[in-house]
Amino acid sequence: MSHKHQLHLSKRERQVMDVVYRRKEVSAKEVWREIPDFPSYSAVRSVLSILEQKGLLTHIAEGKKYIYSPTITHEKAMHSAVRQLVNTYFDGSLEKAVTAMLEIHNQDITDAELKTLAEIIERVRKEDEGKDVTNDT
Repeated sequence: MSHKHQLHLSKRERQVMDVVYRRKEVSAKEVWREIPDFPSYSAVRSVLSILEQKGLLTHIAEGKKYIYSPTITHEKAMHSAVRQLVNTYFDGSLEKAVTAMLEIHNQDITDAELKTLAEIIERVRKEDEGKDVTNDT
């Protein structure tokens, strides 16, 4: 059964997914124990059910309890969330998004981090040039 993964998550849904990704497999009771400000155990079960309906979780039954696990990797979920963030708040502009991130962190960014970012940009530029050559033939 194929689900379109819906990554528009509420604060509570993100909290639950953080626990699931950290633990790999988790019961509702374990989630409830790890998120101390959750209103109730039944609220945790409700959020887990919603996340399963969104296609982000699956479960197996172990006796009377369900054990939940993610259906997509944390990296894939993270990439999707960043893509959504860029599209929603920066009109799809990578330049605007990166500029905002650099401005937010300009006091904290180290020379090593700037060097790494420059290397990534150069690598992407070279990969993009390779694509242009391939597409021209």
